[in-house]
Amino acid sequence: MRIEVPKTIADGAQTQSLGRHTFEIIRRDAADIFTVTDGELIDAMRFLAERMKIVVEPTGCLGFAAARTRGAQLAGQRVGVILSGGNVDTARLAELLARGA
Repeated sequence: MRIEVPKTIADGAQTQSLGRHTFEIIRRDAADIFTVTDGELIDAMRFLAERMKIVVEPTGCLGFAAARTRGAQLAGQRVGVILSGGNVDTARLAELLARGA
């Protein structure tokens, strides 16, 4: 199955399809999949930069943004979130963090 390229600041998530192995792992092991808006991604990036003093690219904080915006759904569960990637241009980072600030 192929989809149109998603329009998002998370360029690493702009894929049209999953590989056969990845799709099978998700079918077998994933209980749910959450989505986030670009605004939620930016809020997560801002939180990480301001509070944690770390730079995380948009794709690398997708899981954190989802967990952060769905705290009530995750309450009482063990949740692990991997933060990855600082591969964001500093000018682009400043532009993103300035949005809605």
